[in-house]
Amino acid sequence: MDGDWESLRADVRRTIDELIADGRESGVQVAAYLHGSPMLDVHAGSADRATGRALGGDTPIWSASTGKALTATVVHVLAERGELDYDLRIAEVWPEFGRHGKERITLRHALTHTAGVPVLPADVTPEDFTDWDRMCAIVADSEPIAPPGAVSAYHAWTFGWLVGEVVRRVTGRRVSQVLAEDVAGPLGVADELYLAVPAADLDRLARVEDRNLSALFAFASANLPHFDRVAPAGVRPGAEIGSRADVLAAEVPATGTVTARALARMLAALIGEVDGVRLISPDRLRTVTTPDGPSGPEWVFGQQTTWGLGYALDDDGSFGAAGSGGSLGFAYPELGLTVAATKTLLAAGDGDPMEDLRVRIRDAVAARR
Repeated sequence: MDGDWESLRADVRRTIDELIADGRESGVQVAAYLHGSPMLDVHAGSADRATGRALGGDTPIWSASTGKALTATVVHVLAERGELDYDLRIAEVWPEFGRHGKERITLRHALTHTAGVPVLPADVTPEDFTDWDRMCAIVADSEPIAPPGAVSAYHAWTFGWLVGEVVRRVTGRRVSQVLAEDVAGPLGVADELYLAVPAADLDRLARVEDRNLSALFAFASANLPHFDRVAPAGVRPGAEIGSRADVLAAEVPATGTVTARALARMLAALIGEVDGVRLISPDRLRTVTTPDGPSGPEWVFGQQTTWGLGYALDDDGSFGAAGSGGSLGFAYPELGLTVAATKTLLAAGDGDPMEDLRVRIRDAVAARR
């Protein structure tokens, strides 16, 4: 199989090199698995332009909301073992959360962004994000914007504490610990998939920078009435947050720090077997990729969004997650394909080169079926 995809690899490499030469990108990783085996692993550019350190395939990059795929996967692995139930009422294991009429909110609502608690205080700070108990107390005391299940509202930040605290209360382990021990560890990528980066590994990370993502946030703040309520000015999910060592080391499981190859490997182990490891059963895969939640425009961005249990569902038959600035990870169960991409220069508004590469890889595989 290795030689079958040489032209595709060369095409992806050429595209990335051109993007870097044009200044649209600085450091990029793109990886894909096909039927449980790696088919593509391309990386180029700089991990840190200030020092000139090169970006390797094993260099983790903060990848914003693409990390939600890691958190959701933790839940499904635990559910596969019978340790979690999607219809668990959160207040049953986290009594404080039941305040202000939230006692009927379930883990399913949290996974499908219909819990009704996407809002954070306007004055929340990055320092607050490093205090797990403080952030959970804020979420527990929040007042819902709608009854559970009634409104699709992207829980940009609160998704992580909602899901992560349920995991902690049920298992006694932090969600980052479960990821390392039960997901990344068995796949041999515990040093490339993080929900909280160990202090000893911080120097290995690439350094993310803003290209024009901050301009998009400014536009959203001015034009979308709910944007600042979900992503207050001090904690917008861009380079300022993603380059802070204290936040990277903290448990903030609405985001993640990954390599493209490790993310593609994890997704491959959801849809099939990878070196003897399959994370969930075919039946559970069908369950978690079935559309769930209300139809209609999403509350924050006003777009039509379809959610499975923790993953975005796309019209092309894929499921996964994408992050602010251009990272992504998606799986195509019917094709046996997974594709992941992450990058250091966070951008928006001038096309989406990583999405273009994802489509190019998908189409190349689909054409050979």
